[in-house]
Amino acid sequence: MSSENEKSDEPEQLALIRETVRSAKVPRAKPRTWRGAALAKELPVARVVVNKGALHLDQFFDYAVPEELDETAQPGVRVRVRFGAGAHQVRGGRREGGRLIDGFLVERRAESDYSGPLAALADVVSPEPVLGPELLGLARAVADRYAGSLADVLQLAVPPRNATAERKPSPEPLPPPAAPEPGSWTRYERGPAFLDSLARGGAPRAVWNALPGPHWAEEIARAVAATLASGRGALVVVPDGRAAGRVDAALTEVLGAGRHAVLTAEAGPEKRYAQWLAVRRGAVRAVVGTRAAMFAPVRDLGLTVIWDDGDGSHSEPHAPQPHAREVLLLRAAHDRCAFLLGSTGCTVEAAQLVESGWAQALNAGREQVRRAAPLIRTVGDGELARDEAARAARLPSLAWQTVREGLKTGPVLVQVPRRGYVPRLACERCRTPARCRHCAGPLEAPEQQELRCGWCGRGAPDWHCVECGSTRLRAQVVGARRTAEELGRAFPAVPVRTSGRDHVLDSVPGRPALVVSTPGAEPVAEGGYAAALLLDGWALLGRPDLRAGEEALRRWIDAASLVRGQPEGGTVVVVAEPTLRPVQALVRWDPVGHARRELAERAELGFPPVSRMAAVTGPPEAVEGFLAAAGLPADAEILGPVPLPVVRPGGPRRPGDPPPGEQWERALVRVPPGSGAALAAALKQARAGRLARGGGDPVRIRVDPPDIG
Repeated sequence: MSSENEKSDEPEQLALIRETVRSAKVPRAKPRTWRGAALAKELPVARVVVNKGALHLDQFFDYAVPEELDETAQPGVRVRVRFGAGAHQVRGGRREGGRLIDGFLVERRAESDYSGPLAALADVVSPEPVLGPELLGLARAVADRYAGSLADVLQLAVPPRNATAERKPSPEPLPPPAAPEPGSWTRYERGPAFLDSLARGGAPRAVWNALPGPHWAEEIARAVAATLASGRGALVVVPDGRAAGRVDAALTEVLGAGRHAVLTAEAGPEKRYAQWLAVRRGAVRAVVGTRAAMFAPVRDLGLTVIWDDGDGSHSEPHAPQPHAREVLLLRAAHDRCAFLLGSTGCTVEAAQLVESGWAQALNAGREQVRRAAPLIRTVGDGELARDEAARAARLPSLAWQTVREGLKTGPVLVQVPRRGYVPRLACERCRTPARCRHCAGPLEAPEQQELRCGWCGRGAPDWHCVECGSTRLRAQVVGARRTAEELGRAFPAVPVRTSGRDHVLDSVPGRPALVVSTPGAEPVAEGGYAAALLLDGWALLGRPDLRAGEEALRRWIDAASLVRGQPEGGTVVVVAEPTLRPVQALVRWDPVGHARRELAERAELGFPPVSRMAAVTGPPEAVEGFLAAAGLPADAEILGPVPLPVVRPGGPRRPGDPPPGEQWERALVRVPPGSGAALAAALKQARAGRLARGGGDPVRIRVDPPDIG
């Protein structure tokens, strides 16, 4: 038969196949409307939260429970329901139509508050209860705090289902371990007492300024072990997978295998869901993980720990964008459990917890600090100008000398800022940041135009420095790539290793080498680094952000903590103006004092965390209309709006940036302490109202924005 005949016969053959399928008498799938099906005899109404994140749909919906699903439709299980059916689509006393979506069954009831006919549950996806009342209450509290919807929070709190992991049983729980020895906690004045309180079932709350060095992971593991010894559970949240690996190894060494779970994205969906189920079922009582682990359903929670709360990884980019620190604070307050916030640095939020009396400081004495911290040396602009080596190769003589000496005994770390930091304007003479007289926001001169405030938008044509009276400004950002190249050429016999955004090293050997790293990507060296260079300090300090000084100090201290202590010859050279407050705090190794002074200034200016703040962004007309219609609290103050930088089409975008090519504006709304809940409720209600009227809403809301310029 020719190919032409084959093609001509093909439509006829397909028609015969279709007719055969139509006439075959095979059972069809249920339409999932359960028309005419009997309902459950007891508690025939299921209250469901559906996976619809729209704010105007942030409520529970009632569905009828068919008798066939009565046994499996229990509170906490995943279900499928039909959503969006109109009131006119009623057949046989049941509401029909709409599309199938997922949800969670939160309650069985005898009667519904809705007087009309109910749609029936379409199906129970799995009989595994994954949403308990504690997790539901936490999700509701987080949604209210961040002006978001419950469905959006549950998307973050409950991982996607994996049927293979769900079918496997979790291991049997192990008995509580014995209380651990204090170990290196003896270096802290209240360290042993903190562990003893945890082991006796207490709920101490502490802000822990950890000493530099590798012991922090083991110290967290001992705190977890003390909590488990009291018969309770513990939750540890760290910023990234590298930190999670260190705490995981420390927990295994202190507790042994099988007593804790690790929740990180690197584990893969099946393994991660199996670990999550083991926690939910009570098979393990201790959890360490990254940001998403803040919602881990630990039974009898006795301790929540967050490490390095200033790291941006703790801020969730998806709606409603909660911060892990605030979620753990909510859990500690709701469950009345212990709380530990630890870091080698100190954020303003941590200082406020101590200042308010909510938590106690857990610090080491100055003698212990001097023994553990490296020697800090500074190189300012004046020295750079007089240094021939710095003019020729952009590195001061002190840096060259430190590298040479360090390479004799071990690796040397070189921290270089990421490219792309936008400089903040500062006084050319004394380097004092240029700020607005009205709101203390950073001044900027876009495209070399007149000065204006980046927060409230007011002009500042007659600016002068409040410290020295100068009227001249400067902005300086020095590239980092050339610095790494110069180091490689200067030490050709020494291996050069890099760690950055595309390739992050976890550790390096203790042999002599140059390790060039961007902030936050520094690998751990075996035995510690012999020395470190912290280059181009202005690139960190010059960011147009309220947290620029705090963030620069945190980055420097994190890197310097990897260097050997001063008694072992560890030296750190920071290239930044020595008179600046963050540099002085690094020299004295006093991040707590720096955070306290920053907190005092924030209180004077009325900025977070002393006040609560929300950012409203969108097209100019949308932002104006939203703020005009929102019933903001009487004590709310609006700063701005100010235009946001236009994103170039095809260029890099950060979360929250406007669409490419569009001109958006941002307004900041702040309220005094005590009005934060009212502000979040007003913003949520206003946006829900706009969405309910249809047409979409381009306005974006973020409560407690981490970056306010």
